[in-house]
Amino acid sequence: MKKVQVISLIISFQILLIMMFVQRSEGQENPAFIKKTSLAETFHPLPFFEVVPLGWIKDQIQENLDGFTGHLDSLVPDLILRDDIYGKNRLSKLVKSKDVGAITETGQLQAQFLWWNSETQSNWRDGYLRSAILTGDKVHLARAADYIQKILLTQDNDGYLGIYDKGLRYSFDNENGELWSKTTLFRGMLAWYEFTKNFTILKAVETAVENVMTNYPAKETHPFYSVNPDAGGLTHGLAFTDVLEELWRLTGKTEYRDYCLFLYQDFSKQVLNEDAQFSKLMDSVLPLKGHGVHTYEHLRSVAAAFYASGNPELKAALTNFLGKIRLTTTASGGPVGDEWISGRKADATDRGYEYCSIHELMTSYTDLLAKTGDPGFGELSENIFFNAAQGSRNPFESSIAYLKTDNSYSMCGGLNGDTSIRTQTRYKYSPVHQDVAACCVPNAGRIAPYYVQNMWMRDRNGLVASLLGPCELETSFNGKRINIEEQTSYPYDFFINFVITAANSEFDLKIRKPAWAAKISVSEEYTEDKGYIVIHKHWQGVNSVSIRFFPEIVTHRDINGEYYFTYGPLVLAHPIESVGIQIKTYPLNGFRDMHYRPANLNVLQYVKEKVRQNGQDKLEFSTELYNPSSGKDETVVLIPMGRTILRQITFKPKD
Repeated sequence: MKKVQVISLIISFQILLIMMFVQRSEGQENPAFIKKTSLAETFHPLPFFEVVPLGWIKDQIQENLDGFTGHLDSLVPDLILRDDIYGKNRLSKLVKSKDVGAITETGQLQAQFLWWNSETQSNWRDGYLRSAILTGDKVHLARAADYIQKILLTQDNDGYLGIYDKGLRYSFDNENGELWSKTTLFRGMLAWYEFTKNFTILKAVETAVENVMTNYPAKETHPFYSVNPDAGGLTHGLAFTDVLEELWRLTGKTEYRDYCLFLYQDFSKQVLNEDAQFSKLMDSVLPLKGHGVHTYEHLRSVAAAFYASGNPELKAALTNFLGKIRLTTTASGGPVGDEWISGRKADATDRGYEYCSIHELMTSYTDLLAKTGDPGFGELSENIFFNAAQGSRNPFESSIAYLKTDNSYSMCGGLNGDTSIRTQTRYKYSPVHQDVAACCVPNAGRIAPYYVQNMWMRDRNGLVASLLGPCELETSFNGKRINIEEQTSYPYDFFINFVITAANSEFDLKIRKPAWAAKISVSEEYTEDKGYIVIHKHWQGVNSVSIRFFPEIVTHRDINGEYYFTYGPLVLAHPIESVGIQIKTYPLNGFRDMHYRPANLNVLQYVKEKVRQNGQDKLEFSTELYNPSSGKDETVVLIPMGRTILRQITFKPKD
């Protein structure tokens, strides 16, 4: 009897402890999410369109407009033109399926696909209208203006802008695209507002965001709750912090920034298969496992929450996050995820990266560059844009690779020739990729405009050339108008001439010094401060400041012990001769899907020979590498990886 009483007391005590723990958990906030003091950003991002591209970057954006970015609506009209998902075709309880053209293992569409067209449409429109603005193309500008007006007409009287009718919105316990569809839409709308200065657009976005905050009140609701831990559209929605931070910068209203903290807190407390949740980030040895594009875009959301709160625990989570991402990053900056990271580290041959992930990680790094001022994030951004991004574009026609590897030995559907997975078609070049998802092509149209916007920033002392390349800045500082033309072909040459036109204006011209540039020459007196070249003076009339960086050929080893070579910011590759195979054509002339197989594949090995430049200022190099097929060292050519389709970038040491 006494034994039974003791057991009963133990059980009662355990129940009491559980109840106390639950009450404490419900009644007390996780200390990591307690707001301390919000942090100021070191640099201030400039409004979109104050920086416009010149030279090769402008040419590439125009090529995109003439190609897949300017014609995606015609290439996949069912996804973009015929599905008015934000208007008359909003999703209701009656909609059970939607044709997005994707091939699945079973051939059946899953519920999550219902929101897909909102992402396709809005990410495409975002890149499209930004490209039209940056090139000044009048035809495309008129089409973009018409689109914005049509979107404004879909807004309800209560401010709702989105893809759901009144019977569905804000009432989910599973997969949905409520926040994600708004994120992709509002980012483009805010860019158009910054270009036109039309207050009606800003007001529409503010009203729509207030509608979100009213229906998902902070600390009272759970927008990221799901009975299913795999909820792609739902968790994409954490990127709504992009919109909130942009509104905070535009209006100064702190409630937008504070809402970032709430969203990340709720995201972190739910049972979800996502890498960026706070408890997972605090486990520094837990590898990244999730869907790559989610993981890399969520880096911005963690940073937003930290800067909104100033909480050191969130800083630790952010630091751990960056450390984990380093392990998944290839030599080119490509962030592994084909499409899942799956706990594996980067590998130049056996792990692919998605074009969506390329864009999202680069954008996360430019965001951190602004927040921290750390030039290392500029270095990482340039590495991705100049190498992984350019190396995933077809250099001969308008198409991109959905998935790509640094060492690309075959682009015939599967990973380097693997045909074991019938539905793996991502390793090819296409202007659409509808058989998988039309998501990467829209992001390929976004990446250059996002790079351009972040080429210049502002701090309290002046203007910062944060990312390098040909562009023109038209802005003001302390009430004075300033124009700076950055004349260069960087990174394809290393001379930059800054032409500064100002009327009696005193400010710092700050230029990020690349980490690889051991030697530089500057035409003006300057100081160096934390990785930046700083020139302070009174600027009057037209001034010229020229800088030359002196790159060297450098041999590196990646995390797997394989060797690769760089020249300045460019990763070098041995191009592999390929045979192109047309596998699909489109009604529009000049657009097609292509496979590429190697004409003669030899996987070469490193033999410790130096790399030589083939002529001064020529971006062609040569070295000796071991060919196991011939059993001999052979002289091979190396060129920037962005000019290749099939290639070898890393080389194992000779056996």
